[in-house]
Amino acid sequence: MTNMHSTDETLSAALCSLAIKAGAAAMEIYAREVIAETKADQSPVTEADRLGEEIILAGLAALAPDIPVLAEESASEGKIPELGDRFFLVDPLDGTKEFITRTGEFTINIALIESGKPVFGVVYAPAINTLFAGGRHGAWKATVNAKGEIVDKQAIGVRKAPAEGLIAVASRSHRSPETDAYLQTLNVADFTAAGSSLKFCLIAEGAADIYPRFGRTMEWDTGAGQAVLEAAGGRVLTHPEGEPLAYGKKARGFDNPHFIAYGAQ
Repeated sequence: MTNMHSTDETLSAALCSLAIKAGAAAMEIYAREVIAETKADQSPVTEADRLGEEIILAGLAALAPDIPVLAEESASEGKIPELGDRFFLVDPLDGTKEFITRTGEFTINIALIESGKPVFGVVYAPAINTLFAGGRHGAWKATVNAKGEIVDKQAIGVRKAPAEGLIAVASRSHRSPETDAYLQTLNVADFTAAGSSLKFCLIAEGAADIYPRFGRTMEWDTGAGQAVLEAAGGRVLTHPEGEPLAYGKKARGFDNPHFIAYGAQ
């Protein structure tokens, strides 16, 4: 691998740069009429999904040609490499529905997985010029300016659950009765909705406390957000087993079991 062992900062800078580049391409498409197609699994896909993935795959091939990549659009076409113990996980446009409906809550996600655990992740929301990243040395949030430069970088961390009650965050487009029933068992003071992997990031920056997800998700939907949240001091556990959400689950087609993302306990 070329420079991956040098420093975590080198990896962070390279992956953030790739996410920003893919985000710029997505915003060019976002500025005009978005045409969506339907994949075999009935989920939507746009030109931004495909172009973003091309940009990220090319960048990762140059950065670390010996590390395999599991990417959403390639996987949907049956292109799944032998992953081994270490691989990149890519969702070039998480929140395609949010992209199509223009809520701005879509993200570009890149994660590095080692031994089933997300050890680094970047989540970039180009429509709101906000980037989150997390790894072995903590988590941070930054603004991306018009030149694609990272500015106003600041460390983030989960908050202690307030005595007056939790702020729960859930999906705008994938709420379920089971999720609502679970939330009713908690001391929830307020509720906020968010699209895509921004749900993990809200908890990571201390703006929310819990995110239950009892519907279907794929590994590329969660890897980067989980890396950011765990770097910020949070956890993502399967429900009801309470085990850390793990990656590389080829036997189950890389989908996730139900899980709950937590801030500080």
